[in-house]
Amino acid sequence: MAGIELKNISKVYGGSVVAVDDISLEIKDGEFMIFLGPSGCGKSTTLRMIGGLESITKGDLLIGSKRMNDVDPADRDIAIVFQNYALYPHMTVAGNLGFGLKLRGIAAGEIERRIKAISEMLGIGPLLDRKPAQLSGGQRQRVALGRALVREPQAFLLDEPLSNLDAKLRAAMRTELIKLHHKVGTTIIHVTHDQIEAMTMGQRICIMKDGHIVQVGAPLDVYRNPVNTFVAGFLASPPMNLIAGRLEGEGQGDLAAVVGAARMPVPAAFRAAYASHADGNVTVGLRPEDFHLSPIINRSSPVAVQAVAVELLGPEVILVAELGGPGGPEIQARMPRDFLARPGEMLTLHYDLTQMHLFDAESGVALARPQIA
Repeated sequence: MAGIELKNISKVYGGSVVAVDDISLEIKDGEFMIFLGPSGCGKSTTLRMIGGLESITKGDLLIGSKRMNDVDPADRDIAIVFQNYALYPHMTVAGNLGFGLKLRGIAAGEIERRIKAISEMLGIGPLLDRKPAQLSGGQRQRVALGRALVREPQAFLLDEPLSNLDAKLRAAMRTELIKLHHKVGTTIIHVTHDQIEAMTMGQRICIMKDGHIVQVGAPLDVYRNPVNTFVAGFLASPPMNLIAGRLEGEGQGDLAAVVGAARMPVPAAFRAAYASHADGNVTVGLRPEDFHLSPIINRSSPVAVQAVAVELLGPEVILVAELGGPGGPEIQARMPRDFLARPGEMLTLHYDLTQMHLFDAESGVALARPQIA
C-alpha cells in the first residue's frame, strides 16, 4: 500500500484548454478518498493522471514518496476500474480475473489461489465459467472489481464504477465497496458526481470545480461547514436552499437575516462573527432538514410558508414551498413521512437558527461563524 501526493498538478490540452489547474492534495496510505464534482470539473482527468493514462503538464505526482510522472502505467502498481467495466468479451470470468496476472508472469498456482479467494470475497465463484455477455450489470461490476483486486496493487482508482447500475444495485454495491475497503485496507480513490456515494463511502471528500479543488474534508465536516455556495448547493440531496437576502441590525447588537417577508433572528453566539456584515446583502443558506413542524426550545424561529407541492418519497416527504408566503423564494423542506399539505396552503414551520449559514453575496464565500452542535 502507499500514500499518493499531488503537488501543484496541472493538465492543459492543446496549450490553452486547462482541465486541471495547479491542484495539491495528499491522500493517506489506506485512505478511501472521494473525488466529487459536476461533469467537466477535472476529477476524472486527475484520476487518469494518477493512473498514468494522461500525461502531467506541470507538477509532481508521488506514490509511496516516489515521483511517478514519467513511470509507465503498468509499472505504477495501481489498478483502475472503469465505468464501462472494460471486460474481455471472449474470455470467461476466470480468464478476465487471471489475464493480468499471466502477463506479469505470476505462477499458475498463485493465480488460481488469488482467483479463488477474490471470487469468494465478491460472491462470483459460481460465475467463473461464464462470459461477460451472460452476466448482469452488477455481476460484471463485481468481475471488474475482482480483476483489480487479484493484482493486490498499492492503490485502486475507481472511475464512476457504479453509474451504469440501477438505483437498488448501486446502493448494494456502495455497501460492498465499503466492506471491501475494510477488508483489504488499500488506498482507494473513487470518482463520482453522486452526492450520496460521496457522503456514505468516503473517509474524505475532495470537491472539485472548473479544474480546481474547492474543499477537502470528512463528509460530515464538509456538509456542516461548506466553504462557499457551490459546495453548499452541490453536496446533499436535496441541497441547501440558497436565497438572496440581507443581514440587518436590530439595535443592541441584535441581527436578523431577512429573506423576502421572512425575518430570522441571528443566534447570540453568531452575532460577533457576523457584526461586520450588518446592513449588507448576503446569501442565506437553509438546509431542508432543519425545518421542523414544532418549535425547538431556544433554537428555532417560526417562518410562514405557502405550500407549492409535496414529493412523497416513502420514508420522508419533501415540501416545496414559498418562504414568507405567496411570491416568496421557493425552498425545499424535509418533512415526516405522514406529512400532507395542499398546494396553496399556508403553514408555519420552525427553522433551527443554529444551523443557518450566511455567505458573501458577491463571492459566495461562507461567513465564518462558531460551530454549534
